[in-house]
Amino acid sequence: MKKSKFIRVKCPDCENLQVIFDHPSIDVKCLICGRTLAEHTGGKGEIKAEIVEVLE
Repeated sequence: MKKSKFIRVKCPDCENLQVIFDHPSIDVKCLICGRTLAEHTGGKGEIKAEIVEVLE
């Protein structure tokens, strides 16, 4: 059983949709405006954007 997933999130600043990993090993930034979408925490990341969809 997988604990980690890919998720589609929407940037709160520019509304860009981006697919990210929910357990990131580095901070994930928006490809358009550079805002931090997820911060690494050593486990499940702290998601700072709206989760639009969980991808299977």
